Amino acid sequence: MKKNYLLTPGPTPLPPQVLESMARPIIHHRTPQFQAILKEASVGLKTVFQTSNDVFIISSSGTGAMEAAVMNLLSCGDTALVVQGGKFGERWTEISKAYGINCEIIDVEWGKAVDPEEISKRLKANPKIKAVFTTLCETSTGVDNDIEKIAGITRDSHAVLVVDAISGLGAIDLKTDAWGVDVVVSGSQKGLMLPPGLGFISLSPKAWKLAEASKSPRYYLDLRKARKALEKNDTPFTSSITLIIALNEALKMMREDGLENIFARHRKMADAVRAAMKALGLELFSPTAASDAVTAVKVPAGIDGEKLVKTMRDTYGVTIAGGQAELKGKVFRIAHMGFIAEFDIITGLSCLEKVLSTMGYKFTLGSGIKAAEEVFLK
Repeated sequence: MKKNYLLTPGPTPLPPQVLESMARPIIHHRTPQFQAILKEASVGLKTVFQTSNDVFIISSSGTGAMEAAVMNLLSCGDTALVVQGGKFGERWTEISKAYGINCEIIDVEWGKAVDPEEISKRLKANPKIKAVFTTLCETSTGVDNDIEKIAGITRDSHAVLVVDAISGLGAIDLKTDAWGVDVVVSGSQKGLMLPPGLGFISLSPKAWKLAEASKSPRYYLDLRKARKALEKNDTPFTSSITLIIALNEALKMMREDGLENIFARHRKMADAVRAAMKALGLELFSPTAASDAVTAVKVPAGIDGEKLVKTMRDTYGVTIAGGQAELKGKVFRIAHMGFIAEFDIITGLSCLEKVLSTMGYKFTLGSGIKAAEEVFLK
């Protein structure tokens, strides 16, 4: 018999309360009962987004929310500045080009964060830029960008700042209103502890001006429809009823915990993972901008990175993530976001040590676990 442990940067494990809520008999979405749940969830999302702006729920993955941002803000022929520092930064470019947006690209070396001053220079050099697209946590590399500093730059420009917080929301701090972030998109299957299937997006008044002027074709992802429906505690199309009920349960848990406690817990788990990697003689892919949501680690020389991940998953039931695109086989990624706790991390590290040892990597068995435990004991 084999238990399964999920330590991937999405989907993440589901709390019992969330699982139980999805087993309840379904209700109709055009009823006062569901509208009350939707209203409560909308208030909870504002707390997690740290915004007074409406947060719209889309029946899609996080990529659907990204596409909604592009099509609602910009028109064909407009110019956007895109920060590419990994696979999901590149996704902003791919979506934008699909809508005929001219993309000015900042290529950042994978494993590093963007220099906010480069964004400032580009905005000053090109007044046609209407939006800056970037990520809070670049999932593919385990890197955080300094959104507070970037927002301080875009706040004083005519461009809006659009942040992909799909992997970061609910795991690391993002003060949407206080920092002046115009648009935040996220998804359900990461820090919010839900299955995939919901996307989220919030817009500032500055962003709404662009949305009202956009000439891009819009229908299902038209946020003007979403805003009109939300005024009546409703959604413009059929709601993902069960997922929204589960969302409400997850948000209740987060409210009881408090955001500061949640961020501190993620920070401690990240510190423990990084301490373990150091003790094992492994190198972080990003030693200077490592995220508290997910840690990317270089596969040691002589070890088959794809086999490492596969063996942990298929033989021992511990699922971590491998590298994507150009990092395939070169890194592995351990998530510490959402409904993941200290002993999940210890279990994951124990499995990693066992598999590395059987693959011939030389280290002192137990050294990574010991280093992590020392962090947890502080």
